[in-house]
Amino acid sequence: MPVLNEVRYLERAVATVLQQDVPGPMQLILALGPSTDGTNELAARLAADDERILLVDNPGADIPKGLNLAIRASDAPTVVRVDAHSELSPGYTRDALATLARTRAANVGGVMRADGRTPFQRAVARAYNSPIGLGGGAYHGGTQEAEAESAYLGVMRRDVLDEVGLFDESIRRGEDWELNLRIRAAGYRVWFDPALSVTYWPRESWTRLARQFRATGTWRGELVRRFGRRNSLRFFAPPALLIDLALAVVVGALQLTQVLTGWWSVAASVVYLPLIAYALVIIAVAIGPGGGKGWRDKLWTLAVIPTMHLSWGLGFLIGTSRGAHDTVDTSRLGTRNTPLP
Repeated sequence: MPVLNEVRYLERAVATVLQQDVPGPMQLILALGPSTDGTNELAARLAADDERILLVDNPGADIPKGLNLAIRASDAPTVVRVDAHSELSPGYTRDALATLARTRAANVGGVMRADGRTPFQRAVARAYNSPIGLGGGAYHGGTQEAEAESAYLGVMRRDVLDEVGLFDESIRRGEDWELNLRIRAAGYRVWFDPALSVTYWPRESWTRLARQFRATGTWRGELVRRFGRRNSLRFFAPPALLIDLALAVVVGALQLTQVLTGWWSVAASVVYLPLIAYALVIIAVAIGPGGGKGWRDKLWTLAVIPTMHLSWGLGFLIGTSRGAHDTVDTSRLGTRNTPLP
């Protein structure tokens, strides 16, 4: 579990891991970044109370480096990746191990079930759980067990990880997708099992969400530079939306100043059609069934989904044009929150 500034979530995340019914010895390794909110002090207390918890330092706070440090600190034959912003469902590890053996896969993952405690966080969770929000990947709501392109978190065979070389430490976001690409290229299977589920708690504020998605989009752009069409076509939808929005602004300005008139104006107006369709879909999602606990949830949904798409699309265009370089997810930095009740 890579950890940075997670004092509000760490204790529950750790508890759901230690409560797993595992047929054999288990160890939880926390790769601790330089947190500023009391996370590391909390981790030290948790480790003092349970000998199954091991702490390793991850001074650079990079997720792939932290994951590799944690994996190398153990000689266990199976690696279960967990996240400090998540909670494993009861029986998750036992069932994943059974699926791993039954399918003879190298990596098994299940469904990310996002949840929220505030109107904003519930709106983000709804976007995560909707095909409209994150593009309909299997782990965002798939129902059919099958081979998959990638796996959320993942329960992995250690011998395969050693063979393909663990996580690529030059990739700060999307490192799981790239690892699964190498696993499949080596002739192994990545498997999706919808019976497995993990609760995920999204970012708690609009600015943090925007920063998270811009960083993620930037690294996806970097992955497109490196691996081209091995990236799914769905990754190109947010930048296409952003480009169409920019064109619509230009066309609108030219029409208002009457630079574009007559049939040229009518023809150029086609750029508005995708945006109108997009707006109607977002409104339908916001006011439709499961729209949340009240009007604030619905209003936040109207704001959250475009924020996710446009921030991701902007990052993607930056990443594909100049590369990700040292881009980091700053949404994980500088929190000073108290633990949740």
